[in-house]
Amino acid sequence: MMRLLLLLLLGFLLFLAPGASGEWDLSESMTCLQDRLELELPRELGNYTWHVRAVDVSGEEMMSCEHAVDYEKLLLSALLVNCTSLEHGQYQLRLLLLLNGTAGEERNVTYSAHCSAAHGDEIIAPLFVGETNCTKDSMAVTFPGPSLSDEHLVQVAVLTGTLTIDDGIKVHQLSLGEAMQHGYSFLADGHHLVFQAAFTATGVVSYKHNHKALYTAALKLMYGPPEHRLTVESRMLCVPGPVFCNTTHMTVAIPAFPGTLMAVAVEDETIPMDQLQDKGITLKTTVGVELHVSRRVLKSTLHGESCPRVQSYLSSLKLTFHFHEETVAMVMYPQCPCDQLTPIAAACTRDGYMDFEVLAGSTTPPLVLDTLRLRDPTCKPASRSPLNDRAWFHVPLSGCGTRYWLEGEKIMYENEVRALRSDSVLHRISRDSEFRLTVLCSFSNGDASVSVRVDNPPPLAASTNQGPLSLILLSYPEDSYRQPYHDDQYPIVRYLQQPIFMEVQVLNRNDPNLYLQLDDCWATALEDPKSLPQWNIVVDGCEYEQDSYRTVFHPVGHGVSYPNYRQRLEVKAFAFVSGDKALPGLVYFHCSVLICSRFQLDSPLCTARCPRLPRRKRGSGMLGASSVVSLQGPVLLVPHGWAAARGGTLLSKVVWAAVTATAVGVFSLTAVMLLFMDLLKCLKRRALMVNVVY
Repeated sequence: MMRLLLLLLLGFLLFLAPGASGEWDLSESMTCLQDRLELELPRELGNYTWHVRAVDVSGEEMMSCEHAVDYEKLLLSALLVNCTSLEHGQYQLRLLLLLNGTAGEERNVTYSAHCSAAHGDEIIAPLFVGETNCTKDSMAVTFPGPSLSDEHLVQVAVLTGTLTIDDGIKVHQLSLGEAMQHGYSFLADGHHLVFQAAFTATGVVSYKHNHKALYTAALKLMYGPPEHRLTVESRMLCVPGPVFCNTTHMTVAIPAFPGTLMAVAVEDETIPMDQLQDKGITLKTTVGVELHVSRRVLKSTLHGESCPRVQSYLSSLKLTFHFHEETVAMVMYPQCPCDQLTPIAAACTRDGYMDFEVLAGSTTPPLVLDTLRLRDPTCKPASRSPLNDRAWFHVPLSGCGTRYWLEGEKIMYENEVRALRSDSVLHRISRDSEFRLTVLCSFSNGDASVSVRVDNPPPLAASTNQGPLSLILLSYPEDSYRQPYHDDQYPIVRYLQQPIFMEVQVLNRNDPNLYLQLDDCWATALEDPKSLPQWNIVVDGCEYEQDSYRTVFHPVGHGVSYPNYRQRLEVKAFAFVSGDKALPGLVYFHCSVLICSRFQLDSPLCTARCPRLPRRKRGSGMLGASSVVSLQGPVLLVPHGWAAARGGTLLSKVVWAAVTATAVGVFSLTAVMLLFMDLLKCLKRRALMVNVVY
């Protein structure tokens, strides 16, 4: 019994031993069919755990090979042209067997087999290549090629065959020589053939929308000698870009076409479609396909003179689509344009850098970029713009004074760039702005986040006076603020609690760094803003808390010119009272305003925080520090009961009757006074004549 076991073990070890070429030849166990091959594997494999892969002559796995294994029958079946290479007129199959023994030992064994020339003319099944290598200039596919002695890429001029391209309207059939004249080229490296197509080549179809383009070509290539002719089919697909980048992400945009996105792979990692958001990728399919890739997923590199800035990119992006009942894929290499003008606020990259830029216009006066310093003053900006208006920093997380610490499961990195007068040479004057920017990177479970804090000490106070403000206070019939009331429409008539829409404007100013801030708004019974009585509607830029009907502030949209020079508010109509009764009458509205700078907050009122602490009562002198503007005309406020008590007479008739009666009364009084003065003059004249006669 022991002798039998030893013989079996010896036989299996002899089986596993490679031949003279380093491979075990199983050609006698292989059957070549019309479109595939079948290989009987050694029976001894039933005692092992094993996996098998198809490899090429260099030992690299053939990813396009689709094979099936019957582990009970130990039978392997594979497509012939996908899993073999054409060598010396024969289709060679190489298998790498990964063995795991019962004792835990591991061993790799390479087997080979081939179909003889007698079977070669029966092989007519085409090889389908579904992955396109996409660049900005062309698209290409790679498939098994003829065996050439030169290992370098050379243009193939010795191939014979035909190329067929179907563009959906017409089928173009070209010889390989003609194809080279119509935008196609062929390159070979000894074991693979690279078929390349220009975007303008014959039969290439394009889908375009809003500067986005996708190119595709359905082709069939037949090449090789007649006795061993190989047929390759492919549906090429390519989006050459460019991509669009901003401070937060890269956008890959694909125009609408009859394809459905099935899979996304970044570098070597395939991301399930339901996990894209977790991996920093947002997918939008409203019009075409848009992939928004977070900057934390991107890598970065510092280019030389051709690109004097930090550039973000992806090593590779593979997109797989279901297109015309086929599964096709394209591999692209997106990178942010070098001449992208969108500011990069900050980004922390997975390869260990924090990238950010500083604009000279970040301060007033503009920042002198030569004064910028990192914590390690020997570290300088990575590059500057040709106009010297911005500097880019590419700071390693392990250098340049970068600090790090742990917060729970997060690791934090922090550095700052600054330009302070205290860093300058002593005993000299300076008109340069001060600046401090702190960048904080946070890493947790491979995800990176970034935060930026800018602390700008205020510049020196200006020594010039901008002169008086040109202001106007307008009233509008509705909250759309489209067309204000004209001068001839005053007084405006309002019932109690009806809304009054008003807007304060600054005229003849266009500085975007300044903005209008309300100080106080109030109403008076007389035209003089300082007259009494008064009623507050805005106090210190906030609603008047003692009013049961609070003032409402309306936002100013961007559909108007210089929205920073406008403030809009809504007030409920009211009336001054005599005793406990509201009386109809004219009310005048006034506002005091300030002009604030975004870089220098001269007054606490320039920070819009409500409610505020009590500041002062009107008349304490603050009006002299702000400018006052009054509504162009009065508002006639009428109580509801005043009109109802008169039988429901129309308000407009009652109001204008009252105004007319008042005007008639004033006119009559003026006429009486004029007549009385004329009568006195006449009596004096008669008295003088009497004196002369006597």
